Amino acid sequence: ERKTIMKKVLVVDDETSILTLLTFNLEKAGYEVTTAEDGKTALEIALTNEFDFILLDLMLPYIDGIDITKKLRQEKIETPILILTAKDDQIDKIIGLEVGADDYLTKPFSPREVLARMKAIGRRVQKNTVQNDEQPSSKNITVGQLMIQPEQYEAQLNGVNLDLTPKEFELLLYFMKRKNRVLDRETLLDAIWQYDYSGQTRIVDVHVSHLRDKIEKDPKNPQYLLTIRGFGYKFQEPVLK
Repeated sequence: ERKTIMKKVLVVDDETSILTLLTFNLEKAGYEVTTAEDGKTALEIALTNEFDFILLDLMLPYIDGIDITKKLRQEKIETPILILTAKDDQIDKIIGLEVGADDYLTKPFSPREVLARMKAIGRRVQKNTVQNDEQPSSKNITVGQLMIQPEQYEAQLNGVNLDLTPKEFELLLYFMKRKNRVLDRETLLDAIWQYDYSGQTRIVDVHVSHLRDKIEKDPKNPQYLLTIRGFGYKFQEPVLK
């Protein structure tokens, strides 16, 4: 009877038409859908049930999408969150990603686009959790006082565990495996976010700045994660002064 385990999705939007459209298309694609029309209900559902994905509108009654994302991440709920946002809330999108959302889509979007994004996020999540045979990256990597343990999903600075979001961890691992190489933002976008954001490289900068806050003594004068003007970023051993 357990042929395939259906993936569960929570869809949160206060527009009934969007809920209906997404529910119809997600169910057709084989997902089990739960819906909520306000932030309070959404948060209660998300805290008490397990989901594979959460599609979350930003502007919601009672509690907005950003606060929901924050609360879930504080409660260590790492379910991938795809934020749905009105056309040009650029700042909101970036804040959404800063507080731990995995991705965002601007309205109007096609259901096909939503499914494609969920697939891309799913691939990333799987890559993180499944031991990938082709990557001999299970060995611990050390650069300066930083050590990363890919299999344990842990990173340490001076022997103290760092509290990193899944994205920050991926980014740090990617940098540490490519020590001393200058990496441009497009390369990082493609590697960590896995599809073309067509120039929306601000996301990379946001995550780099958060990572610096956690690994650098003085984030304004980074020793590990340097900005190479006009090119991108480089990760290196700190130069001892």
